[in-house]
Amino acid sequence: MNLEKVVFGFFVLLAATLNFGYVLGDIDNPKLHNVYELYAAVVVNIIATILKFGDRTQIGAVHLATSLVASIQLIVAALVWIWARHVDPGGLTGQHMSSVVSIAAGALLANIVSIVLLVIETVSYRRR
Repeated sequence: MNLEKVVFGFFVLLAATLNFGYVLGDIDNPKLHNVYELYAAVVVNIIATILKFGDRTQIGAVHLATSLVASIQLIVAALVWIWARHVDPGGLTGQHMSSVVSIAAGALLANIVSIVLLVIETVSYRRR
């Protein structure tokens, strides 16, 4: 068993599941979307992105691209949350929450593509 592949797969799946857990629920209800879950999704996605830098294959490049997309979108979602919560005089409204969750849902799609790539790579792997 390759420990590097286990760690890589762990972080790819953890990033997707944290993102999924955050997105789940009414899109405009802030009580159903925990800010700490969003921050955990950001951190784990950044770790997954860093782990993908060493792979020089074509599928590795696509893995990195999907991870970069997810990380950037989650960072933007966190920034929108911070702006709405601390800068906007109206506070965190349903419209702000809808934007945050929609952006995080885009990151979820990128994470799903990454999981599909991981499964394809695993299935096509042949022992030498």
